[in-house]
Amino acid sequence: MIDAIYNGGLHLLDQAWWTAAGWPVLWILIKIVVVVLPLMGAVAYLTLWERKLLGFMQVRHGPNRVGPLGLLQPIADAVKLLTKEIIQPTAASKGLFVLGPVMAIMPALAAWVVIPFGPEVALSNVNAGLLLLMAITSIEVYGVIIAGWASNSKYAFLGAMRASAQMVSYEIAMGFCFLVVIMVSGSMNLTEVVMGQGRGAMAANGLGFLSWNWLPLLPIFIVYLVSAVAETNRHPFDVVEGEAEIVAGHMVEYSGMGFAIFFLAEYASMWLVSILAVVMFLGGWLSPFAALDFIPGWIWLGIKTFLVVSMFIWIRATFPRYRYDQIMRLGWKIFIPVTLVWLLVIAGWLLSPWNIWK
Repeated sequence: MIDAIYNGGLHLLDQAWWTAAGWPVLWILIKIVVVVLPLMGAVAYLTLWERKLLGFMQVRHGPNRVGPLGLLQPIADAVKLLTKEIIQPTAASKGLFVLGPVMAIMPALAAWVVIPFGPEVALSNVNAGLLLLMAITSIEVYGVIIAGWASNSKYAFLGAMRASAQMVSYEIAMGFCFLVVIMVSGSMNLTEVVMGQGRGAMAANGLGFLSWNWLPLLPIFIVYLVSAVAETNRHPFDVVEGEAEIVAGHMVEYSGMGFAIFFLAEYASMWLVSILAVVMFLGGWLSPFAALDFIPGWIWLGIKTFLVVSMFIWIRATFPRYRYDQIMRLGWKIFIPVTLVWLLVIAGWLLSPWNIWK
């Protein structure tokens, strides 16, 4: 169907400039809009879902005044932030102060270019998809550092230093998780990673969910999920925004749209790491049972991603905040050794006669 739309557009004009450059560029822009618009909607309504789910867990209603069942609350929040004045501190570095939020949200959106939503349905189905994704997401930390430094505030700078150290620490553990997935899949292409999870003895017997990567790579799956929470600076690893000690971290001097962009970046990153967990460990768009194959793959992908992102909120409602030294100890002294050991275990497993990924 997608190929039919592309070919239809290609033959709209019988001009060399249209077929060579005009339509391919326009087609890329259309694909970007088709991905980014629903993502922005998902980000906005994730804020509402978080407040609703937290309310449910704390035996209260959550937002229920703006619109039916509070469904217009994210729109009201967006309008409020859009209309607020953007105040720049007098001593702030003007250019970098504006660049900070842009550098924070850009990687969170750009990384979606390699995410597959179905077989051959991705903005860019590149072979080095996982490598490209790792490279793009590692830039995110620069936005935090720039924002903290440009604000010319001790609180913001302290928050930025904490954030950058934490994000870099957990990126190493996440990188090893990616490496293990690449080893068992034999490919860095995310579509191949998903298709590989649909093969195996259990999948052949109609129990697809038992052939997904979460089962043989369970320790790596757990390390990835916890690292994802730390990487996105979410509770209980949110010492960056430890309200009791350093006010609001690197975004303390931001108001209006600058603050809103940081907020959007955080929730876009949550969606990104959730869909990545689904693609790498939970079978992507594959159904858990062969009997349910009639349900379209994108619905399965959406349901699984929604459940993983809801787990972030569940964790927030359950655990107290970690001390900063405890966070760094978990990353460096526990997660990195665990992933290294499991890397060797999987390497031995792949070379043994009991290899289940042949």
